[in-house]
Amino acid sequence: MNDVMQNPASFRDPRGSIYQVDQRILRTVMPVAAADFDFVRSSGLIEKLINSGKLIAEQQVDNTILGEVGQSASYVLEHPRLALISYPYEWTFAALKAAALLQLDIILEALDHGVMLTDASAYNIQFQGTQPIFIDHLAFRRYQPGEIWQGHRQFCEQFLNPLLLQAYLGVPFNHHYRGALEGITAATLKKLLPFYRKIIPKVFLHVVLQSSLQKTSSSDAVKVLPKINMPLDGLRNLVKGLRRWISGLHPHKITVSTWQNYAQEHTAPTQKLALVTEFIKTVQPNIVYDLGCNTGIYAKTALQAGANNVFGFDGDHGALEQAFNNAKSEQLNFLPLVMDLVDPSPAQGWANLERQSFTQRAKADALFALALVHHLAIGKNIPLSQLINWLLDIAPQGLLEFVPKSDPMVQELLRLREDIFADYTEDNFLQCIKQRAEIVKQVRVVGSERMLVWYSKKNIKM
Repeated sequence: MNDVMQNPASFRDPRGSIYQVDQRILRTVMPVAAADFDFVRSSGLIEKLINSGKLIAEQQVDNTILGEVGQSASYVLEHPRLALISYPYEWTFAALKAAALLQLDIILEALDHGVMLTDASAYNIQFQGTQPIFIDHLAFRRYQPGEIWQGHRQFCEQFLNPLLLQAYLGVPFNHHYRGALEGITAATLKKLLPFYRKIIPKVFLHVVLQSSLQKTSSSDAVKVLPKINMPLDGLRNLVKGLRRWISGLHPHKITVSTWQNYAQEHTAPTQKLALVTEFIKTVQPNIVYDLGCNTGIYAKTALQAGANNVFGFDGDHGALEQAFNNAKSEQLNFLPLVMDLVDPSPAQGWANLERQSFTQRAKADALFALALVHHLAIGKNIPLSQLINWLLDIAPQGLLEFVPKSDPMVQELLRLREDIFADYTEDNFLQCIKQRAEIVKQVRVVGSERMLVWYSKKNIKM
């Protein structure tokens, strides 16, 4: 039998866990969850959510596929494998907003079927392109008449409060979220908000009052909460009110960022677009990483040439917001993510295993690093040899661009600092690649001294 590996993020819920056998993704449904599991499926909710694309598909399989693990389960389900697992602290504002709206929509549909969600974790949502999809099939249970929304606090911390931080204060939530994996507490947000924001009725209810309740002792909460009886219509109205509010939120004071503006003012060279197209048509990759993706010009070109999935990574929030909105309006299978490539997402959570690092999740078939290398090598002092090795570890083949010191963009990086980058030469750039890969093609960009390099760590059938 093949090895059964439990997903390191799937251990908190006694109702079931996620396992991997080869490339197959499997979920156990334990006896403690069987009654709710049967009820929810008999309600028709799961089928409806799957058919509408809001919930990841499932198929019941034989328990023996999980060996001894499967013997103790009531059911074993198989789910499609996602191209990449991303985390809320890597999402753009628009992505977190879309995920929040999906969470609320699912709650409303669940209530219509006599079902409620056990929690409101943002980690239960992933993306296919810019389309959010719910992935936790065990988050559903039978609705209990009069119950309050037990996931309200979690929803606020993991969805609402991060969005408000950026919408009201202009502070991107990503670094705060990465530093506190459970999100931003009401108490934290309350301290940051100006008084005129706090007295807005919605803010008072979901932030100020929530902060006060969190200060209540657990013994007092135990006495009070069971006495609260929330009518079903009241619960629906609470969720609908949040949905209307979040639908109207936008990043505070949207301004055109440096690199977003650069992308708008500079047309992508025809040679680059042609080489991207040739590369994709030849390699036929399933998953492409576009490092330094900016507004997604090359990601779109890659998809048009036949790539199945493209994920972009950049640290420019303005460019990424535009990239996400463009991909959404054009229905591209492209997800731009927030990431400082000099400080990529680390391994975090319990035992440093619960949330995997970017490197652990990086399973691309191909990558682009166009107009990126000089920013990291000169702008961030990353030795060229280390940078090339890191890029080649991410994907076995790809397109890299070398921008020489004579280029105006590099001159700008060097304008106020000493040139200590003796290793930053075209010859060394090519030599670093050749140490680990074959150079399939070199193209000099017309009208400049820039060099495009197509590398491959394996033989490609041309």
